[in-house]
Amino acid sequence: MDSIGKRGTLRVTPTQLKELRSLKIAVIHPDDGDGRLLTQQLQRIGCLVQAFWPPVRSLPENIDIAFVAVRPEILGLQFDWTNSDDAPTVIAVVNYENPTIVEAVLALRATAVLPSPIRSFGLMSTLVVARESHKENRSLCRRLNKIEAKLLGARQIADAKAILMRTHSLSETEAYDSIRDQAMSRRVTTEEVASAIVNASEVLSLGTKKVDR
Repeated sequence: MDSIGKRGTLRVTPTQLKELRSLKIAVIHPDDGDGRLLTQQLQRIGCLVQAFWPPVRSLPENIDIAFVAVRPEILGLQFDWTNSDDAPTVIAVVNYENPTIVEAVLALRATAVLPSPIRSFGLMSTLVVARESHKENRSLCRRLNKIEAKLLGARQIADAKAILMRTHSLSETEAYDSIRDQAMSRRVTTEEVASAIVNASEVLSLGTKKVDR
């Protein structure tokens, strides 16, 4: 079942609700009324919440979602954890808007924005939508990385075939068969063999140039 119905109404599935109750959440927010209300509401949902302020440069392991108050105190800070492969979903909490704040929200790679003052209404919807969007984005990134790796591998195989055809007077089919046979005998991929051939050819070319000099 989709999270969004035909008319755009959010529907929380049992699986998503169960996941919400097991989420580990970091609340990076001043200990004020908004911060306390946000923490309390998240705990009522069943989330495991840890509160932090002043802002922290690193987070405990296995944090699923980070609520970050975008305040002057965080401007210019580097949050390296937002760039990691397993970065948590980031939800920015903002109490006013200007270009600098918007830029900070983008720098955090926030998936959603929660306006201040905090209200209990809409918090669960924000959690679900942000979490699902984050998971979808990560899935798309993984797929893109696989496609890029496949394209790179295909290019390396083509280069390796060209090298073998030129240096050993092989046909294209014979060159590929040679790469494949080496891969099978070494129990590695054809892409790895091709990369080794290309690298070896580049090293030999550099050596030849040095000798010519």
